Amino acid sequence: MSKKDYEMFLFKIDQLNQLVELINNSPEKYKLFIRSKTHNEVVKLAKQWGFEIGKRWGES
Repeated sequence: MSKKDYEMFLFKIDQLNQLVELINNSPEKYKLFIRSKTHNEVVKLAKQWGFEIGKRWGES
């Protein structure tokens, strides 16, 4: 794993942790999140809330 890949890995973990915190603190967002049926729906919803979780850490 390159240093850049490692940094992207840490960034994704940070984004996911922040997303979980937001969802845990917002019953409305929680309801929207658990209604998602596909990975793409989750990624789109997270993006609307300001998070970038769709890119894999090894992708450029």
